Amino acid sequence: MGPFDNDAAADFAGGLDEAATARRVPMIRRVLERAAADVEFLEIPDAERAVAAAAPVVAQHPAGGPSGPGYGPSEPLPPFPADLRALAVAALDQALGGPCELAVVWDEAVDGPKWRRDIVRLRDVLDPPVPPQREVLFAV
Repeated sequence: MGPFDNDAAADFAGGLDEAATARRVPMIRRVLERAAADVEFLEIPDAERAVAAAAPVVAQHPAGGPSGPGYGPSEPLPPFPADLRALAVAALDQALGGPCELAVVWDEAVDGPKWRRDIVRLRDVLDPPVPPQREVLFAV
């Protein structure tokens, strides 16, 4: 259920570990761009890799933290450019609400609501929801 708890994501993490340090950010960017693109239907492996690519971006955010247990990258990742945050949000949005096979499968699973909460939690670190305003600033 975690970002790296599937074969596609674990393979992606292994690929990051095997890649030269200078190639790691471009690898993450390509995965996020592919998922964030306006596609007709995001297939399961692409969505799983997108969640895995977003997890280290979240982990490097000041409000983030470790991406959890599993098969994440074991080699250190370089600092990510700030623009990867918006790209990760767009990719996670596609996985959550776009035409995405992974979301369809999880929505039919018993643990689907937990999966959805976990992905929303990742997304909210990068783009926190605006809390509702409690007091009226001026009367209309």
